[in-house]
Amino acid sequence: MSDFRFFSTHRPWEDWFGMLLGLLIVVSPWFPLQPAHDVTDSERSIMVLNTFVVGMLVFGLAQLEYVALQRWEEVGEIVIGFWLIASPFIFGYAGDEMLRLWHATLGGVVVLLGALQLWQDWRLSDQELARHQQ
Repeated sequence: MSDFRFFSTHRPWEDWFGMLLGLLIVVSPWFPLQPAHDVTDSERSIMVLNTFVVGMLVFGLAQLEYVALQRWEEVGEIVIGFWLIASPFIFGYAGDEMLRLWHATLGGVVVLLGALQLWQDWRLSDQELARHQQ
């Protein structure tokens, strides 16, 4: 029963993990070992800009959760995670299999982390959310 309790409380390491995910997302365009074959420079710059913005949003929301926990931050993480999963198809770099895999994986982890945190905080009052770090 203690294992279930471990996942029922929002812990600070989850926020730090969210910040780490944001940084990994920012540097993810340089993860793939194989170069993108059919990606033009303009498509690559849009992809890099999108990835940078998404990563910084994930980082910023995780940092906000660490400082002042609110439920909207977790919902925002879930939405941003789904956006990252859909980004290769929206911006046309789905042909780069490694980058698509990285973005799907990182986006899925962001969605799962946000859903876990939302589940943990769903029944907390506003006063309990405010005492998150105290």
